[in-house]
Amino acid sequence: MTEGKEIPMQDWIDAVRRELGVSAEAEVDAILDVARDAAHAVERKAAPMTTFLLGYAVANGANMKEAIAKIETLAKNWPPKE
Repeated sequence: MTEGKEIPMQDWIDAVRRELGVSAEAEVDAILDVARDAAHAVERKAAPMTTFLLGYAVANGANMKEAIAKIETLAKNWPPKE
């Protein structure tokens, strides 16, 4: 972060998209919700991995809203009952 100056998250997202050559728009609030659900249901370290897997699934053709719904359901029922 710049010394004494906060950089808005959207500026960061736009810079990363340009750097990686990604044209897709990010649904920031939905992705943050998925990260929150994973962090609270499992553990904090699950958040970045879950959002990575969400992005990977969407890049491979999954519908984003359906994938998010599946993750939300999984998180609500975590840990699985034996």
